[in-house]
Amino acid sequence: MKHTLKTIVALVVVVALSSFAYVGKGHGYHIGDIATDFELENIDGNKVSLADFDDAKGFIVVFTCNTCPYAVAYEDRIEALNKKYEDQGYPVIAIMPNNTDVKPGDNMEAMKARAKAKGFTFPYLMDEGQKIYPQYGATKTPHIFVLQKSSEGNVVKYIGAIDDNYQDEKAVNTRYVEDAVDALIEGKEIQEKQTRAIGCSIKV
Repeated sequence: MKHTLKTIVALVVVVALSSFAYVGKGHGYHIGDIATDFELENIDGNKVSLADFDDAKGFIVVFTCNTCPYAVAYEDRIEALNKKYEDQGYPVIAIMPNNTDVKPGDNMEAMKARAKAKGFTFPYLMDEGQKIYPQYGATKTPHIFVLQKSSEGNVVKYIGAIDDNYQDEKAVNTRYVEDAVDALIEGKEIQEKQTRAIGCSIKV
């Protein structure tokens, strides 16, 4: 009986410690992690993966959507990021992570219409089954992950917000994503590697 009780106590302690370690580490990627590739449907009906971009030096992965006011406020800035950095090797890859049963305004047809209306020049992908955003640890729309290609894979170099003022682009003081990508292009250390993403919670 004593041995059984000791075994049960030991198991409870192990489970508790394992749970604590898991929570402590947190979900998703951290700076320096290698991001696994994906294959998601684009608004043009084609499947897109990071491996398709042979000439890319890295990526600006943006989890965004049609219906969140924060995401809408950043649409033009996301487009501007792609226009500025695509030719320099860091294209924008936008991913819509929401459950479309909860947010039908984010379904594929709505995505196509929004992309056409705004003239998006970047891929706008559907996270079908919501399998990719948890891997990244995205929690908001928008939520940004800047990746850099390496011999090991796509290294996470920056996580967080686009800049420090979603309400007024003219009042922005710090452009986090631009600073991060500029540093990577210039071979310098990124000064601010992680910020708090500001936006709507991803709908599950």
